Amino acid sequence: MSVDMTRWAQEIPGISRDTDAREVALGAYERLLEALEQLEPEEWRAPTECPGWDVAAMVGHLIGAAKAGASVRETLRQQRWARRHAEAFDSNRLDAANELQVRDHAHLTPDERIAELRRLAPAAVRGRMRLPRVLRRIELPLDPGGSNAAGMPATVSLGHLMDVIYTRDVWLHRVDIARATGRSVDLDSSTERRVVEDVVAEWAERHAQSFHLTLHGPAGGVFRHGEGGPELAFDPVEFCRVLSGRASGEGLLATRVLF
Repeated sequence: MSVDMTRWAQEIPGISRDTDAREVALGAYERLLEALEQLEPEEWRAPTECPGWDVAAMVGHLIGAAKAGASVRETLRQQRWARRHAEAFDSNRLDAANELQVRDHAHLTPDERIAELRRLAPAAVRGRMRLPRVLRRIELPLDPGGSNAAGMPATVSLGHLMDVIYTRDVWLHRVDIARATGRSVDLDSSTERRVVEDVVAEWAERHAQSFHLTLHGPAGGVFRHGEGGPELAFDPVEFCRVLSGRASGEGLLATRVLF
């Protein structure tokens, strides 16, 4: 007798501070650090799919983001710099802040980058989880302060940013680094499964259309929303890359989610 393992997207619990945001965030950092420790010296110079960033620069960005998560003072410093220099980045303050994060850590060796990120990760997650509930409801516009790619949501709440988006950023940059260095992405952990299923649930909620989705592999599963709809099949990593805007997508896949 076969067992139907299909999951309804609307029944997937969201990642949040009230559920498992802390555990998933720490898990994403740990999996990233494990991957970085395996890199050879020359692989740190490999170009990534993020324009202008090699692996070292991408990790510099992640260190800067962790510092901001750990410290309100550091967040404000980066935001002030981004506002002053946004014009050089097509008025995108997020791109400006990212550039500052890369510059701030350009002097670090690969070993120093790993050590700094390992030191900062727990404090970054604690800082994000401490955001007061009243502030977590604030909605931030994403254009020009964040991604303005077609299909992206127009706003994001501070709570969702802290609980989910920064964790997705860490997770997907691990994918970026693996692709840049020709390495595989190990998806066989609860962290991977939670990130992927949370992406599925948010994507389904955003477009609100029926679908039947099969994601192959250890971080995948079979998901549906509504009755009928298109039959879709993907590798979990490629599915997330499409929804992030890193790869093209049509139909329901033109609806993106933030990473």
